[in-house]
Amino acid sequence: MTNTVRLKETINQRGVSITFIANTIGITREGLYNKLNGETEFKGSEIAKISKILRLTNKERDDIFFSDNVN
Repeated sequence: MTNTVRLKETINQRGVSITFIANTIGITREGLYNKLNGETEFKGSEIAKISKILRLTNKERDDIFFSDNVN
């Protein structure tokens, strides 16, 4: 499951807008907010695109999207 708190923190730290991320991965802002709030899951292709946008290391990506320790 996605560690949504860590993902939100990383987005803020990197200074990337929600609108930019949503447009880049091809979903609406509302769709992205649903994913950020844990209401729906991220697809693999979305994870790959977000990882690139946020310049995540493999460890950061795994800690955010594939961790058993979720908030």
